Amino acid sequence: MELRHAIVTVMAVLALAYVLNQSGQTALTGAGSTCTVPAAPGVGDWTAEQVTNAQIIVEVGRDRRIPPWGLVIAVATAIQESGLRNLPGGDRDSIGLFQQRPSQGWGTPTQLSDPAYQAGMFYAKLVTIDGWQRMPLTDAAQAVQISAYPQAYAQHTDTATRLVGYLAGTLHPPTGTSGALPCRAVSTMGWIQPVQAPIVSGFRTAERPGHDGVDLGAARHTLIVAAAAGTVSRVRCNATDIRTGTDWGCHRDGSPTLTRGCGWYVDITHPGNVMTRYCHMNSPPLVSVGEQVAVGQPLGEVGSTGHSSGPHLHFEVHLTADKISTGILDPIPWMAAHGAPLQQAGQHQKQQSASED
Repeated sequence: MELRHAIVTVMAVLALAYVLNQSGQTALTGAGSTCTVPAAPGVGDWTAEQVTNAQIIVEVGRDRRIPPWGLVIAVATAIQESGLRNLPGGDRDSIGLFQQRPSQGWGTPTQLSDPAYQAGMFYAKLVTIDGWQRMPLTDAAQAVQISAYPQAYAQHTDTATRLVGYLAGTLHPPTGTSGALPCRAVSTMGWIQPVQAPIVSGFRTAERPGHDGVDLGAARHTLIVAAAAGTVSRVRCNATDIRTGTDWGCHRDGSPTLTRGCGWYVDITHPGNVMTRYCHMNSPPLVSVGEQVAVGQPLGEVGSTGHSSGPHLHFEVHLTADKISTGILDPIPWMAAHGAPLQQAGQHQKQQSASED
């Protein structure tokens, strides 16, 4: 199963605000991680303990900038190995979420009793495997775990994809991401920031009067989420070589001087005929045309495809669900009025935009 076919199905996203406002905190102290995540309630058939452990796996992966497919591989592996429980023992000297063994060099028993440590060790081994991002889930997991049941991981692909989609929409960005804010919650009006990053280029400024949105300076691979619930109305690669008029493609980064277009982008139509647009994604989006998406649902990753000179999200709001600029408006006051204000550059260190759209 390839990443582009691992379309995220978000589970019970109405619980998102509840998750983010819990007072309990789970500290992640293993494997170099220093972040915290909110304590989680049960989701579907999963208990609070299991969801919290899945949260830890996802957060450690995002802290290490592991692409979404790697998060799915890790969660599926832990489902198979331990049922997402931090087991005190197992086969021979196996311990914990991933049933790693001290005798095989994974760490001491004390280290392996820490779910964050085990997740970090899993990712550390995964990224050393050549071509892991193109492997079927069960092959990548087996290359890390060396299990006696190498095909068993595949059965958990769909479940892990749904869990990662749900959790990735509720957790904060990786530590070190430019302009990272505290964990988000959906506003009372049903809106959320698509990424947590400072505005690095504004709407129709004097310098860029044709700039029909705002650029949010997030790092490559930062998860982009739907700003509100709606229906996906367009998924497209739009990148043209201005020298020849031919297709530049979205399999590579664009250029501020040689390409035009939004690169990989998604349009979502919301109630009231409002449309939002998300441009320059790093790879094919995680959603498809006609799909109903929830607020906070992952759409794809920040990239630099199309008319762009560096990774960022170009974000637009249209009032008439048009695909041109007749009904467009400045996203900054719109998002502020809907309880999900975008971060102004002045709130962060003032920086010059390295992006173009």
